[in-house]
Amino acid sequence: MKRYQIVHRTTYSYAAPVQLGPHSLRLRPRAGHDLRIESSTITIQPTASLRWHRDVESNSVAIATFEDPADLLLIESSLIIEQYDQEPLDFLVEDYAVSFPFAYAPEDRPVLDAYYLLALPAPQTGTLAQWTSTVWQPGKSIESYALLQRLNLAIHELVAYRQREEPGVQTPAETLASGSGSCRDLAFLFMEAAKLLGFAARFVSGYSCTTLAADDAGSTHAWAEVFLPGAGWKGFDPTRGEIVGENHISVAVGRLPDSVPPVAGSFIGDSRLLSMDVTVSVTKLSCP
Repeated sequence: MKRYQIVHRTTYSYAAPVQLGPHSLRLRPRAGHDLRIESSTITIQPTASLRWHRDVESNSVAIATFEDPADLLLIESSLIIEQYDQEPLDFLVEDYAVSFPFAYAPEDRPVLDAYYLLALPAPQTGTLAQWTSTVWQPGKSIESYALLQRLNLAIHELVAYRQREEPGVQTPAETLASGSGSCRDLAFLFMEAAKLLGFAARFVSGYSCTTLAADDAGSTHAWAEVFLPGAGWKGFDPTRGEIVGENHISVAVGRLPDSVPPVAGSFIGDSRLLSMDVTVSVTKLSCP
């Protein structure tokens, strides 16, 4: 077991006071047998009312509503979590899914069908299919997990990580053409390639407790999950070329990268947004 303290601060600055609309906050990790939340607080300025619910993916979502106008919005989440996923390779795949290709069990298909749907328009799948064929071609025998890890490493070796401040996610074709992308771009490329191969895949946003930049104490991060019968949803991090384990803290999952932003909201007024600043620290703590 490992313990981490996570502090995630988001600050919006406006030129003049505005009326803040409801803000959706996906900042609370997905607790379960592999992760326990020891403590959690959310501090918001100006004062806000919080209402919690679970979305369609069972992510914890807090809705913040505001009464008073403000020219500054500060949202700070402070957590201490216990991470137990120390042996991510300790899993068994159902016999029928060990070798690829395989077909998901009929009883699982109604749930998994949504995770097969490609997010790309049909004309854009050609480039991705052409590249995916360099990773695996029909008729060649391979284990399902080995194929996914081969795909993971292929993206890691081909695409250079770069921090990208622009909103949105690059298409797989854009990422392949440029040879670089953010962690969310690489995760999206992995997802869509896995779907083309016949796997059910989804996007994950969360935190990383090891950093891509030497001067950071932690970072938000994104990766992908694939459903392997018997093992469940297994995470793959193409940014690092590794399977997801104790160095990854999952916060939210979704069919599309744009559906799980940490903070999303609106404002009404004649003013304009001057700046948005996000800082994240993930600090390893000693175990009690």
